[in-house]
Amino acid sequence: MRPRGPVAPELGALGDATRGAIARLLLDADDHALTVGRLTEALALRQPTVSHHLRVLHEAGIVDREPRGREVWYSLPEPVAARLEEWVPAPAAEPLSGALLGRIIDDLGTRFAGTFSRETVQRVVLDSDNLLRARDGSGRALPSATAQFAAERLSAQQSSGLVGERPPGAALEVLFVCVQNAGRSQLAAAIMRHLGGERVRVRTAGSAPIDAIRPAVVAALDEIGVPLGGEFPKPLTDDVVRAADVVVTMGCGDACPVFPGRRYLDWAVADPAGQPLERVRAIRDDIDGRVRGLLDELGVLA
Repeated sequence: MRPRGPVAPELGALGDATRGAIARLLLDADDHALTVGRLTEALALRQPTVSHHLRVLHEAGIVDREPRGREVWYSLPEPVAARLEEWVPAPAAEPLSGALLGRIIDDLGTRFAGTFSRETVQRVVLDSDNLLRARDGSGRALPSATAQFAAERLSAQQSSGLVGERPPGAALEVLFVCVQNAGRSQLAAAIMRHLGGERVRVRTAGSAPIDAIRPAVVAALDEIGVPLGGEFPKPLTDDVVRAADVVVTMGCGDACPVFPGRRYLDWAVADPAGQPLERVRAIRDDIDGRVRGLLDELGVLA
């Protein structure tokens, strides 16, 4: 089997190790197609387990399903196979190089000059890189993700002293937290950014984040014209909680630290993980109504 590197972000359902292995087997097979039985044998797993992962891949549009006589064949559509062929070997488990981290630190040091010392910027960048690499056990952190995560945390530290004392017209800060930061919190944040514009600043985090936002979540947002932008799952840190005027949790229990002066809400919203697109649409619409109600209550939509 040919070695390959990380999968493209839009194929996030392949972030699971078993589903990634299925994709590689299909990519190397004749016509990019195999039966469930052959996949089960190659993976040395139970057939129900393989069938579950194939169902997730099928719902994400990554594999096609075709009955042929008494057998069911799964295959990669040509556009998907073409994207998977772009995988290249990469030392994904290695930390970012010192030179690359140094550049990120220098760039953010310039951006936050006059607010934070270079030592503070360096500490946040290194900590952000470590947190992202530990996020899903893969040891992987893209340089752009490390830079974005560190910048968000530094920006949050800038804002934390203004909670409860923001000047008139200043953007309110809202933090959405769920478990994996790949479904509910991303849906809520994207809809709030779309509706609130510059009047609200939105961040997300997860108590146990995974490596990619779920494809069905991206599809459900796209259906209503709401962009996701360059978002990705991020770990929950104290600095983003301190910066928030409102913290909305969804299914993550008491993982979120409590600081005085913040308003905390807990929304009982179903988890879209492993759900078909039809169910994710219903969850999206539930969250959409809650976000509109919160924006109205905060006076953002007035």
